Amino acid sequence: MASLSPLGPAPLSRVSCSTPTRSSSRVVPPRVAAVAAAASSGAAPAADLSVTVNGMEFMNPFVCGSGPPGTNYAVMKKAFDEGWGGVVAKTVSLEPEKVKNVTPRYARMKAKSGEVIGWENIELVSDRPLEVMLEDFVRLKREFPDHVLIASIMEEYDRSAWIKLIDLCQAAGVDGFEINFSCPHGMPERRMGMAMGQDCGLLEEVTGWVCGHSKLPVWSKMTPNITDITAPSRVCLQAGTDGIAAINTIQSISAVDLDTLRPQPCVEGMSTYGGYSSTAVKPIALARVASIAGLIRDEYAGQGKSLSGIGGVNTGFDAAEFILLGADTVQVCSGVMMHGYPMVKGCIRELGEFMGKHGFTSLSEFKGLSLQYMTTHTELVRLQKEAIEEKKKAKVGLGNDDAWSGDDFVRQSDSMVSN
Repeated sequence: MASLSPLGPAPLSRVSCSTPTRSSSRVVPPRVAAVAAAASSGAAPAADLSVTVNGMEFMNPFVCGSGPPGTNYAVMKKAFDEGWGGVVAKTVSLEPEKVKNVTPRYARMKAKSGEVIGWENIELVSDRPLEVMLEDFVRLKREFPDHVLIASIMEEYDRSAWIKLIDLCQAAGVDGFEINFSCPHGMPERRMGMAMGQDCGLLEEVTGWVCGHSKLPVWSKMTPNITDITAPSRVCLQAGTDGIAAINTIQSISAVDLDTLRPQPCVEGMSTYGGYSSTAVKPIALARVASIAGLIRDEYAGQGKSLSGIGGVNTGFDAAEFILLGADTVQVCSGVMMHGYPMVKGCIRELGEFMGKHGFTSLSEFKGLSLQYMTTHTELVRLQKEAIEEKKKAKVGLGNDDAWSGDDFVRQSDSMVSN
């Protein structure tokens, strides 16, 4: 496959491109320290929401997903100030000047009650100069060393471009990478985002480039716009990715205005396919997460492969469902856009309530616990048939008067007594 021409911005003036030196010591997250102190004092341990994923220490599993919530220093700082365990910054590329956003670029799906249950966007990756984004990364890691900052990266089919982007982000001090193989709109003509994520040949090659060069953990973000999400996930895992993030948004048209006859969102009388998210996609996201978690369990047990669940998380109880199906962390994007960064406090409280109800003291105690209850339809038929047979065997009483017998008369009488 022929390589496209290398692309790149003007040289950066204030961010070094040298290979970063990673310190082996990390700041202990406050939550971890608090739990350790409680244990040493003999107090009953509280629910510990901290989790270490591919060497990255999250003080809680709630991560701002890549998109507007991670678009610049001010908003990412707000996320960390409010208590989010991590942020995946808005996707960066080497040539952001090619990114041209339009407005309006969102459309909402509402229930009859007025509640927003779906959110469509036609927003592209970051249009900010890469140099500025990198400087934001440096500043954030200097001010919030105990919070996890992950760079979402996207490039064309060009190894040199991916390598350059990795080097620049590593030099800026990020904790890990998330490869955007999944954006469902914008730049498909350049074989980026979903266009790359639907091609297992490209996935294998590009994932190999990134994982072979990165000195940091790498997650591959999967598109749900594919028949079997385990196929591209397996390719990425085989190529060396440390974890999978799923799902990105579902390709959509949110509505058609029956007065104007125009699809929404409408820009100068026209529209395009967008990405659908929020509450309405949660059942689909749960199914995809469960499928990937089953793949990791069955084919990569003990290899440290991780899973970040995304799609319709608005509460701590939503997060519990994703973790029960095998997720290590959960990401929230449209939820932040609707409810604001302080929502994480409620999420933390609700997840703690769920854990307290069941007596769980750590996320690892219930991660993947519900996977054991997933099976095939054929197996459901067999199980139900067995259950019916067992009920028949346990049935008491007589079907009709012809069933009475002299030898078993007393036992048969007892079988029909209610007390």
